Amino acid sequence: MKTTLVSTMLLAFAGFAAAQPTQLAQEVTRQLQALPNHGVFDNLNYTVDGAKVTLFGQVANPGLKTSAEKAVEHIAGVSSVDNELQVLPGDVLDNDIRAGVYRKLALALQPGTAIHIVVENQNVTLAGSARTEGDKNLAGILAHGEPLVTSVTNDLVVAG
Repeated sequence: MKTTLVSTMLLAFAGFAAAQPTQLAQEVTRQLQALPNHGVFDNLNYTVDGAKVTLFGQVANPGLKTSAEKAVEHIAGVSSVDNELQVLPGDVLDNDIRAGVYRKLALALQPGTAIHIVVENQNVTLAGSARTEGDKNLAGILAHGEPLVTSVTNDLVVAG
């Protein structure tokens, strides 16, 4: 059984049993959400296929790639971890774009959104969830309005 989950999902943890794939996925989610260096500029995802966990997405902090793998490999019931996380380049221009988009979204959107801002080579990807279709559209417009942004991919899902 193969399960795909986004680490920003809020899943209830109710007693972990290694033999249950759903519970294994819940524990992976819990461990990844607990990472202190996981933030808004990271798009950290995973799949669970039996006892194998595959990490994928993009991270701004190189240390997060390593700490995510270590957090997951110690979970009871995980036999292997395939770490396909991409470390984003530490480009100054991309960092400025991240900060600018973050500021705009923080000022304009209601609390309760779980948006991740991924910037690579001046291309912005918005991942996660927005409260409404209007918030989703506004996030895309605001990100596109940030100076020096080449393109915006709005992968936000409307929660609810």
